[in-house]
Amino acid sequence: MRWEQKSATTQRRFHVWVRRFQVLVSLMLSSQTKDQVTGAAMQKLRAHGCTVENLLATSDEKLGELIYPVGFWRNKVKYLKQTSAVLQRDFGGDIPNSVEGLVRLPGVGPKMAHLAMDIAWNQVSGIGVDTHVHRISNRLGWFRRPTKNPEETRKALEEWLPRELWSEINWLLVGFGQQVCLPVSPLCSSCLNQNICPSAHQSSPVKRPKAGSPRSPKSLPFKTKTEPGQELALNDETIKQEPRPETVSYMRPRRKNKCPL
Repeated sequence: MRWEQKSATTQRRFHVWVRRFQVLVSLMLSSQTKDQVTGAAMQKLRAHGCTVENLLATSDEKLGELIYPVGFWRNKVKYLKQTSAVLQRDFGGDIPNSVEGLVRLPGVGPKMAHLAMDIAWNQVSGIGVDTHVHRISNRLGWFRRPTKNPEETRKALEEWLPRELWSEINWLLVGFGQQVCLPVSPLCSSCLNQNICPSAHQSSPVKRPKAGSPRSPKSLPFKTKTEPGQELALNDETIKQEPRPETVSYMRPRRKNKCPL
């Protein structure tokens, strides 16, 4: 009887460890990846067996097939293998229960660590700030000075946002950023915050091409063929191109009809 109870307790503990590990894996896969792609990859991993032991026993090629096409999937195959090895060696297959321990794992950053603490350990250690939270917080003017990166945004948010809201701010702003407050061409006309948002109805910033890129003005030759009448701006000067020779029609002079009389 005692052995059966002990076995049942061990099984429950194992399931809890597996759940926490899968939370960490899903966070690692979600970086630079759409939710639908992450969900599909996690579904394939769970069917394959998403445990520390199974991932270590899976070849890199097979693991790549399972998580493809998540963003940077080749690097994530490497990080998953390395992280699984660390968890098996140093934590008995479980994940660390602190932000300091989580960020030491390959491929795990501060955002993932705080979200893992909230979801896997049910502990609010900080705000998980990704690109959506970083962008929207600055658009809404929540800081005295604009923040430069997600980690700076996290510290600025935690200075004034009540701690009981730290857990839900990420979910609210991520969904809002995916549906309404888009990175480019946000839907300000349908946003309920348009009357209080200092960035409402402002045009999205246009990305300038990098120097040396094919679209960079400096990389374009001075003389460029264009259609007749088109103008090309180079180095703040407007140069009108001459029409192509083949577009010029040379009309022969008409012969005067001789009088039939």
